[in-house]
Amino acid sequence: MKLKQNAALLAVLTGLMTAPVATLTAAQTSDLTEMTASEAAEAIRDGKITSRALVDALIEKANANQGLNVFITLDADGARAAADKADAAVKAGGALGALHGVPVVAKDNINSAGVATTGGTPALKDFVPDENAPVLQALIDAGAILLAKTNMHELAFGITSNNAAYGAVGNPYAPDRFAGGSSGGTGAAVGGRMATVGLGTDTGGSVRIPAALNGISGLRPTIGRYPADGIVPISHTRDTPGPMARSVADLVLLDTVITGDDGAVEPASLADIRLGVAPRFTGDLDPETKRLFDEAIARLKGAGATIVEVDAGTVVDLAGKVGFPLALFEVRGDLDAFVKKYGGAADIGAVAAGVASPDVKFVFENLVLGDQAIPEPVYKEAIDTLRPQLIAAYDALFTDNDLDALVFPTTPLPAQPIEGSDMNVMLNGKEVPTFQTFIRNTDPGSNAGIPGLTVPIGLTKDGLPVGIEFDGPADSDRDLLAIGLATENLVGRLPAPGTE
Repeated sequence: MKLKQNAALLAVLTGLMTAPVATLTAAQTSDLTEMTASEAAEAIRDGKITSRALVDALIEKANANQGLNVFITLDADGARAAADKADAAVKAGGALGALHGVPVVAKDNINSAGVATTGGTPALKDFVPDENAPVLQALIDAGAILLAKTNMHELAFGITSNNAAYGAVGNPYAPDRFAGGSSGGTGAAVGGRMATVGLGTDTGGSVRIPAALNGISGLRPTIGRYPADGIVPISHTRDTPGPMARSVADLVLLDTVITGDDGAVEPASLADIRLGVAPRFTGDLDPETKRLFDEAIARLKGAGATIVEVDAGTVVDLAGKVGFPLALFEVRGDLDAFVKKYGGAADIGAVAAGVASPDVKFVFENLVLGDQAIPEPVYKEAIDTLRPQLIAAYDALFTDNDLDALVFPTTPLPAQPIEGSDMNVMLNGKEVPTFQTFIRNTDPGSNAGIPGLTVPIGLTKDGLPVGIEFDGPADSDRDLLAIGLATENLVGRLPAPGTE
C-alpha cells in the first residue's frame, strides 16, 4: 500500500521543471556526494542536477572505497536505469515524490524486489524476494532509487559488522576500525558519502551504534511505528527498521515518507527542554567520549536546556533481565517463519548450519538451538512480567522527573580495531566484552520499545566520531527529532572522512 506523504513537504518537493538541466563540471560532480537527500530531492526537482549524475557520483565514490567492504550488492545498472527514468519524469513535468530520483541504500536483511537479500549469511545468498519490504516500498513509492544492499553483522547478531561470510565493514573515518553493527554497511555508506541516506534495522542498538561510529544520525522509532514485515528477523518484540542519514532533516524526511506523519518538525526551543542525565549511562566512558559528551552537555545547557541528574537504575536492571530472553527465544520462531514464508532456506536449522561468523555460530548452536537455549518459562516471565515492569519504570522515570528525554553517549567508546575486537575491547585499561559494552546504553530503551535518536557531536583526537543519544517516551519520535535538529544546529555536522 502506498503510504500518505507529507503535504507541506510535497508542496516544496514537487512541481514542474521550469529550467533546463544544468551541465555539471567535474568539481560540481564531486560535490554531489556531499548532498543530503533533502538537498538532492530539491535539486533534482529544480533541474539543477540530474538523478543520473548523482547516481554516477555515488557509484564512483563506492568504487574508490571498495576496501571498506560496505556493500553486498551494488546494483549499478539497475540504479542507473531507474535514474534515467526519474530524469525523464522530471522533463515530462507533473507531480514528483518527496524522494524523486534520490538513491538510497538498504541493509541486506530488508527484502528488495529483484535484488538478493542475504541477511549477511551464506544460506540466504541466493534469496531474491519478489516484493520490497513495506518500509523500503514506502521510499520507492516516494520516488527513491535503490542503489545497493549493504553489508552487516551476520543475521544482525552483533555490533561490529565483522562478517566472516562477506568480510568486515571498515569505518570510513579509520578503515582499520569497525563500522559498528549490525547495520554497519549502511552507516559506513552514508558516513563515507557513498549514499545519501539509508535504512538499517535495530534490535538493541543496530541503527544507533553504527550511526554514532560513522559520524551520522540515526533513529530507532517507537516499536510498531514502522512496518517490520519483509525483514529477516530476530525478535518481533524488539526489531524495527530505522533511517540513517547525515542530517536530522533527512531523518525527518524519511520518517514522514514512511509513516505519513504530516506534522511539522522545527528545531526545538532548548530553553523549553528538560533532559535527564543518569550515572548508569554516563559512567566508565572512554576519556575522549566523556570529553565530547561533557562539552555537548555544556553547550545544551548554555543554550538554555535544563539538565537534571536522574536515577535510571531500575530501568537498567530490568532491561538486563528482558533483552536476551526475548531475542534468543523469539528468533527460533520468527526466523523459521520468515524463511518458510519467503524462501531462501528450508528452516532455521538450514540457516544456522551455514552460519560463517564464529560469534554468530556459537549463539545459534548453543543459545538458540542448543542445550543453553532460553526455556519457555523464562521467556514468558520476560515478556509477560518483566517487560511490562520495564515499560512502567520508563514511564515513571520520564513523568516523575518531567523529562523530555534522557541524554547519554550513544556508545561508551568510539570504533575499535577490526582485528582482535570480536570478543573483547579495552576500556579504561580493562578488557571488557565487545558486544555488551557497545550495547550498554542503547539496549535498555530497545527492550521497552521507546524511540532513540543519535546525533554526532564531534571527533576524538584520533579523528573518530562520537554520538549523543536522546531517548524519549513512547511515540515522542517527532519531538526527539525536533531536539535533534536543535542539537545539530548547536554542534554542527561532522566533516567528511579525510577532511578537516
